[in-house]
Amino acid sequence: MILAAGRGERMRPLTDSCPKPLLQVKGKALIEYHLEALKRAGIQSVVVNVSWLGAQIEQALGNGSRFGLKISYSHESEALETAGGIIQALDKLDDRFIVVNADVFTDFDFSRLLKIVYPAHLVLVPNPEHNAQGDFALEQGLLSNQLQPRYTFSGIACYHKAFFAGISSGKKALAPLLRAGAEQQQISAELFTGVWSDVGNPQRLQLLQA
Repeated sequence: MILAAGRGERMRPLTDSCPKPLLQVKGKALIEYHLEALKRAGIQSVVVNVSWLGAQIEQALGNGSRFGLKISYSHESEALETAGGIIQALDKLDDRFIVVNADVFTDFDFSRLLKIVYPAHLVLVPNPEHNAQGDFALEQGLLSNQLQPRYTFSGIACYHKAFFAGISSGKKALAPLLRAGAEQQQISAELFTGVWSDVGNPQRLQLLQA
């Protein structure tokens, strides 16, 4: 699943007329880099959640055939935040599924996530300047809320549907679920030190282009 429903407030005015996943780096839309990487990893079908200017995303990607993928869409009348968007799309997803934010740029190999056994698995990265305090720590391969050093959640993860069992639909943030899962030692994690950028504002987009 590629999360592509956000408004992209920090990227304005670029996102006033173009959804953030379609902003280009070196002549290619951000979301297209993910689709190509998922295809290389052996993924066959992708769900994209859409809301703000979602019709543009659907028009650009179509049914996914030009990427060698099958793309379906989960429509949100208003963006449901990360957990809410995943929960709404659960009936379109396999029992185990990869999730990636459309607005990150990375060379992460998604095939690494195809053998995850824990209910959830997060990919962490060294802290960028805009998140210097980090989000989570690692403790013997498990996600931890307590320890140091802390790292930043990359927006790349793998989940089993059971991780979201019993959670009501609607607008819902993901962070509280991750913190609760970490407390219960339900979430494995890894540190990725390759290419990764959260393309959150025009300045970061410009740096990435350079």
